[in-house]
Amino acid sequence: MKLYSANMPAPNPRRVRIFAAEKGIALPEIMLSLVEREHRSADHLHRNSLGQVPVLELEDGTTISETIAICRYIEELQPDPPMFGRSAKEKALIDMWTRRIDIQLGEPTKMFWRHAHPATAALIEQHKVFGESNRDVLARAMQWLNTELEDGRSFLTGDSFTIADIAALTVIDFAALIGLDPLVGKKSVTDWHARVSSRPSVSG
Repeated sequence: MKLYSANMPAPNPRRVRIFAAEKGIALPEIMLSLVEREHRSADHLHRNSLGQVPVLELEDGTTISETIAICRYIEELQPDPPMFGRSAKEKALIDMWTRRIDIQLGEPTKMFWRHAHPATAALIEQHKVFGESNRDVLARAMQWLNTELEDGRSFLTGDSFTIADIAALTVIDFAALIGLDPLVGKKSVTDWHARVSSRPSVSG
């Protein structure tokens, strides 16, 4: 089993990297250069016709794309610690929060990256006014998240670190890396961010 991956700033491979580390699974990575468009090579398009990373390749040659699908596969291999929940309620809440993060935080971050960041200007037709408008969209989403975390809970769904926290951490870190200010003035989120960032799976 091996992971076709990419270094920072790619947030999706980082999600899988953190998840596998939490499970204590050593996952060999083959790094593809996004700058050199290695993810668009014929070999990689055979693994994933969308030309994206990460891609998990199994021993029998099966390839699995999309971070949540990859992490769910790893969860089945190593159920402990449970990162997608145990009970029906836990699973539903973790799915809810992961979806919320991807929509509320992930979408404006992605739209800013695509349409306002100079690194993507040569790759797609940019609409910079729209791209820049996502600064305010993300700021409102971060304020919502800050309010949600004001109850003092340790992690997004309660007392356990889950895939929802990994999703939020990687999006927020990527947003900061590309020139947004997701944590400014958000004390509760900043406290949560410091807590999760200190985990060996994240800081190691």
